[in-house]
Amino acid sequence: MKQTATVTAGSLSRRDTLISIFIVGLLFFVFGFVSWVNAILIPYFKIACELSNFQSYLVAFAFYISYLFMPVPASYLLKAVGFKKGMMTGFWMMSLGALIFVPAAYTRTYEIFLVGLFIIGLGLAVLQTAANPYITILGPKESAAARISIMGVCNKGAGILAPLIFAAVILRPTDGELFKQLAHMTGSAKEAELDALIQRVIVPYGVVSAVLFALGCMVRFSPLPEIDTEHEDATVASANATKTSIFQFPHLVLGAFAILLHVGTQVVAIDTIIGYAVSMKVPLLEAKTFPSYTLFVTICGYFLGISLIPRVISQVTALKICTVLGAMFTLAIVFVHGESNLLGHATDVSIWFVVMLGFANSLVWAGIWPLALDGLGRFTKIGGSLMIMGLCGNALLPVVYGLAADHFNEQLAYLVLFPCYLYLIFYAFYGHKLRSWRKQLRPEHSGSIKSI
Repeated sequence: MKQTATVTAGSLSRRDTLISIFIVGLLFFVFGFVSWVNAILIPYFKIACELSNFQSYLVAFAFYISYLFMPVPASYLLKAVGFKKGMMTGFWMMSLGALIFVPAAYTRTYEIFLVGLFIIGLGLAVLQTAANPYITILGPKESAAARISIMGVCNKGAGILAPLIFAAVILRPTDGELFKQLAHMTGSAKEAELDALIQRVIVPYGVVSAVLFALGCMVRFSPLPEIDTEHEDATVASANATKTSIFQFPHLVLGAFAILLHVGTQVVAIDTIIGYAVSMKVPLLEAKTFPSYTLFVTICGYFLGISLIPRVISQVTALKICTVLGAMFTLAIVFVHGESNLLGHATDVSIWFVVMLGFANSLVWAGIWPLALDGLGRFTKIGGSLMIMGLCGNALLPVVYGLAADHFNEQLAYLVLFPCYLYLIFYAFYGHKLRSWRKQLRPEHSGSIKSI
């Protein structure tokens, strides 16, 4: 297969498909590593740049807000240059963002760090806009959820490794004492220590920048096929003949909103569990392990999806099960009480239902994508960009949870997830079938949807 070849997904051999899945899996590993390391950067920058809590959380805001701006331009980029060159551009943008960390560290200027993070986010948005639709159409649509689950394992596996690697490279055993001393230091001595602390990121992010640039070159000249999404088969072309906008695809628009709510519920389940454990008087050093439990059960869900879809259950059925479980676990967090002693943690049993949200969320992303992109044809790239814009939910729903926690308490605040899961249930059972804002289901597509 030539590097410049443009093929249809159905014409790929099994070998070419497996090679492509491996390469895209590497991309998802990078997505996970770059995204999850932000959780460590937040407290690190807070100390080294002497930030308030609000300022430190601008790390997440600067990173995720890029998903609101970049996906649509990215879709036009992909349409113009193709998937492979588009992915290369995304890697190179991320490389530039990582490189900006060098002058930011030399000057200890937090605003420059935020610019670097924003550019990394822009590049990642380009990659996500390309890779998610690509893996969805790379093979039979009945097994798309299984392929996306493999990507999820790569992503969450990187999420587990990223903090450990960052801590090993950046932090030192004596830093605990250093952080205590900084609170009492003043003047030039403190400035020198803070400069030395922040400059530890220079070499690691210089290496990251070089690796990202090299990965861009690798993807560009890899055997990854350039899949044609501009030419539609006769059935799809006929159905889309009168379509001029992605907003004429209800199942796509509703799916994009489902993605926004889903990623929000996912980040709440992971990012709030430490605070919830601490509210039960669990020590912070013990509570920090709970996000790993949530990620672990998420990966277990991915493996179930890989093994069961589509041989045992369809991806629609998996989506229905997971959305219903999400609603049930949310109610259990709030209304089920009792002491538990599991894995050495003496806590209220409700925290384990927060952990189990990781399992409920595991196959939702994988289930929504193939349903939302079904039958888009030449609108696939721009449709994928609309879906990626939903990732800004990572920045929105935690804020809603925080407001609810301030007004009520950490446990009752989880009720903000319940309407989110109700909508996801609606999409799983009904919303994905809509092919017209006026008609429930166009007959020519009913077989396609049922086969998924």
